[in-house]
Amino acid sequence: MAQPYDLPLEELRVYKPELTKRPDFDAFWSDTLDKLAEVPLSFERTEIPYPVKGIKVYRVLYQGYNHARIEAILAMPESSQPLPGIAAYHGYNWCMDNDIHDTVDLALKGYAVLRMMCRGQHGLSVDNVISSNGHVSGWMAKGIQDKEEYYYRAVYMDAVRAIDVLASMPEVDDARIAVTGGSQGGAITLAAAALSSVPKLAVADYPYLSHFQRAIEMTPNGPYGELNEYFKRHSGSPEIEAKAMETLSYFDLMNLAPRITCFSWITIGLVDTITPPSTVFATYNHMVCHKDIAVYRYHGHELIPGSIMPRLQLFMDYLQN
Repeated sequence: MAQPYDLPLEELRVYKPELTKRPDFDAFWSDTLDKLAEVPLSFERTEIPYPVKGIKVYRVLYQGYNHARIEAILAMPESSQPLPGIAAYHGYNWCMDNDIHDTVDLALKGYAVLRMMCRGQHGLSVDNVISSNGHVSGWMAKGIQDKEEYYYRAVYMDAVRAIDVLASMPEVDDARIAVTGGSQGGAITLAAAALSSVPKLAVADYPYLSHFQRAIEMTPNGPYGELNEYFKRHSGSPEIEAKAMETLSYFDLMNLAPRITCFSWITIGLVDTITPPSTVFATYNHMVCHKDIAVYRYHGHELIPGSIMPRLQLFMDYLQN
């Protein structure tokens, strides 16, 4: 049967567009990590009542990029032994009840799980980076005229700091930490794996923020449309679009992909109209680490039941053995 959407699978497996990163790409991220290091590693946690035995649940507040207050939910089993840890990241503007129930469910399987709330999107997380340009509704164009101000610069750094916070917990074995998430959370997962040396494993479902140029040209649904709307409003100023695309190149997972060193497992559905398969394969095919991708022919941007057992096996193989 022919593919109903995007490229045929045999073409996706070899789809490897040229990287778009600028000459100062690595220097930019080195400088950004140095700025994060200037922020003291500190956090506070407050226990939250939760009706399940053997699990402790906490609200965690820590200092993220630019000294912003970032909220996370921490759940962990009661144990006398150091626990493997998982840093988890949520989807775009989507984190019902701070995803506390999914966090507890994963903790019940034997992990200390810290789920970060993206700045400005959920809970008590504060977005304190001032943008010198206006933008359309949503986060995709916030600060897009300056790579120093772009929204996801701070988010990626908050994600790296979340890993450090989790690793510093007295109950956690800092040598056994994974990162995971879906959609926006999948993008943050891979960005964190590219910008931190701590994770042993990255598990990313249909990662967002990949191969921006193609995503803008072909994605029919979802928040990539915010970029099209931004360009539409500035259609008489092509230099604005050119500068925006330059900024996006620093945050494109395709350009960050070669920096990932831990084993990485990615899932994608072939009828995903929010993170098109070709954009995900563009990132995957530029990864040089040990990796695998699970392709689900009939699934879109949704929970893929067939992916649950393999991911749990990966967590066990990399974190509990």
